[in-house]
Amino acid sequence: MAKIFYTGDWAVLMGPVFAESPFNYAYKGTDIFNYGEWLVKALESGGRHQVRSIPSWDFYKMGPGEYEKVLEEYDLIIFSDVEAKNFQLAPGFFNREKMGSGILTFPDRTRLTVEAVHQGKPVMFLGGWLSFSGEIGKGGWGRTRLRDIIPVNCLSGDDLVESTEGFSASAMPGHEKWTGKLDLPSFPPILGYNQVRPRENCEVIMSVKETGDPLLATGKFGKGRTLAYMSDPAPHWGCNFVYWKNYNKFWLKCLDYLLGGINS
Repeated sequence: MAKIFYTGDWAVLMGPVFAESPFNYAYKGTDIFNYGEWLVKALESGGRHQVRSIPSWDFYKMGPGEYEKVLEEYDLIIFSDVEAKNFQLAPGFFNREKMGSGILTFPDRTRLTVEAVHQGKPVMFLGGWLSFSGEIGKGGWGRTRLRDIIPVNCLSGDDLVESTEGFSASAMPGHEKWTGKLDLPSFPPILGYNQVRPRENCEVIMSVKETGDPLLATGKFGKGRTLAYMSDPAPHWGCNFVYWKNYNKFWLKCLDYLLGGINS
């Protein structure tokens, strides 16, 4: 059984906001959404894996040493809609009383991730408005050392490609091990994806049929493997995808590759 640590795809809704007078604005209602619930169920559907799902703000607030324990304890790491800034320590860990008493530095979580992959830790990078380059470049993965282990090249600016009519998936030649029995013609329309460029010595497994842009890619770095899916595993881009009959099978195949079951 593989233990999987999944960061991202949570959201908090504050409101609605009522203006009851010129001086009184009231928030009425707070909801927390785990949009990653579909992916968690898919990864656990085979009965062989266990997933811990946390919001990006919990990852952001991890203190020195906590992420190192995650890398030791878990067999596979997933990042989805986790902009690069979350890899930096939260400001609360910079104790003002210690400032000036000596040099203050902390472990770099992007470096830790890169080194873990080279030592054999598999990592999955998934798409969204705050993934890869993201909206107006907010994702920022390509500006960090994560670029060394992502199996595609991020754009330098905004990379969102969206359409309410949706995009479909196409298999790349020579990857029957991946696409066999997935019935890709039944792949439902996705409403958007992150545009990236193929990376040398990495493989594009699936592309966006209408544009030819990479949709699913894999790579090997040192002893470890990484996988990138450039659309959302959850709504809104994946509002049709999460109900696809082969949704669970698709993600289990991704796990098989990362854990060594598919020798692509």
